[in-house]
Amino acid sequence: MSNVNVLPLLEPDAVVPCCPPLTERPLTADEAERTATMFKALGDPVRLRLFSAVASHEGGEACVCDISDVGVSQPTVSHHLKKLKEAGLLSSERRGTWVYYRVEPAVLAAMAQLLTRAAGA
Repeated sequence: MSNVNVLPLLEPDAVVPCCPPLTERPLTADEAERTATMFKALGDPVRLRLFSAVASHEGGEACVCDISDVGVSQPTVSHHLKKLKEAGLLSSERRGTWVYYRVEPAVLAAMAQLLTRAAGA
């Protein structure tokens, strides 16, 4: 007799962006806080370069070893990557001794929607 339970597969939930387009309605305090955190993280040139390097890397993910040439020391690169993760802009996965980073497609979609003019506006 097997003790294996088979769980049903769930369809992934549609990711709801953090906020409506800025032209649709004023942001709530919570929406503004989440959005400001994202843009604050991208407000640093090194972080913006790292985010761009990950987003544009072949395969949609990048090893830290491939993106760390941004003119600062390795500990500083790690600090900036940590800030981008904390802001919800990057996710990571450790594989052996290296960490691979990726930008979740939902993050880019949410940022694009936020800055896109609402239909009919």
